[in-house]
Amino acid sequence: MSDAPPAPRRRSFDPAATGALQGVRVVDLSRLVAGNMLTKVLADHGAEVVKVEPPEGDTLRAWRIRGISTTWKTLSRNKLSVCLTLRDPAAVEVVKRLASDAAMLVESFRPGVLEAMGLAPELLLALNPRLVIVRVSGWGQDGPYRHKPGFGTLVEGYSGFAAVNGFADREPVLPPMYMADGYAGLYGAATAMIALRHAEATGQGQVIDLTLFDPIFTMMEPQLANWKLTGTLKPRTGSRSTNAVPRNAYQTSDGGWVCLSASTQGMTEKLLRSIGRAELITDPRFRTNADRVQHGVELDAIIAEHIRGLTLAETLAKFDAAGVTIGPIMDAQMLEHDRYVIEREAVVEVPDDEMPEGWLPMHGMVPRLSATPGILARPAPKLGEHNGSILGPLLGEAELGRLREAGVVREG
Repeated sequence: MSDAPPAPRRRSFDPAATGALQGVRVVDLSRLVAGNMLTKVLADHGAEVVKVEPPEGDTLRAWRIRGISTTWKTLSRNKLSVCLTLRDPAAVEVVKRLASDAAMLVESFRPGVLEAMGLAPELLLALNPRLVIVRVSGWGQDGPYRHKPGFGTLVEGYSGFAAVNGFADREPVLPPMYMADGYAGLYGAATAMIALRHAEATGQGQVIDLTLFDPIFTMMEPQLANWKLTGTLKPRTGSRSTNAVPRNAYQTSDGGWVCLSASTQGMTEKLLRSIGRAELITDPRFRTNADRVQHGVELDAIIAEHIRGLTLAETLAKFDAAGVTIGPIMDAQMLEHDRYVIEREAVVEVPDDEMPEGWLPMHGMVPRLSATPGILARPAPKLGEHNGSILGPLLGEAELGRLREAGVVREG
């Protein structure tokens, strides 16, 4: 067997591909990550997601790396794009027409903006009683913060996440990626499907008030219960856990990093034997998990010293052979040709003329379904690419032409 790293799997788009959500039309007025993450999940499983974009396009188009909108390309695959001047009342009428026979509408304007546009949920539900309306905002459609900017960074701070992330002697650390938006998008996709199931069963649509705050706040549980019980704030402990020890990140002799978790008694004993320190199993400082939590710094120092004497490959081989739960801390360079990532198709490459070699790496299908595994039907659309195919049948060619001449329908 060759030791050469495997090449990422290459997949072509198939415009004829269909998924479990075939026939479900989603009108997507959202911007940025949360709404696009939500509708990406639906599009990956066959929903017809129609992105309604302003002339400047979704904000994600402007997030460029060396001139290429990689975030847009990865979060908007399988979608369609129409471009409307939404400030024009005629464009709002087009959105109403789109929503009148859609299954779902997703928006992420500040609370009150949809109403000001003439697209209040009550009006949309009168047009289409089965419509599921997902309203994405930072803080919710009601409450004292409804008018605050809905940026994930503010939510990541307010939720309690940043307060416990980082090291005790340094500042709280915000995540280096769109964590709150991602959680909201995934929560939103699941919630939208619950509402869609209800609409199909009863004919009754509804409004989903999806905040960026609520999903990440739920992921922080049981922080308030623990505070109520102890009166003690959870400290920042870096990569260590306050619940189980040992659990940390350790550096190897060649500069690599590993993550290790021995959160059960049996695993801790395997670990201590594997580093030649079996006598520590009965050491009063480390005998039980409660003891180890109290003396975590001391135990970490012993483990770190051992691992510093080994390379990354030696560390992984040694602990894997001993049955110890350890793994490498991977970066993008390592992930690109990682056998697990490639063979699982966690990453695939798709054709893209803008990429230097003509192929764009992106995530595979998540989650995986055995009968309906998801599709790659089309790349992320150019701005207004589907004006004709979507709006032509809806409005008629004569009306579409008139709206184009008036600047209501725009071409990218």
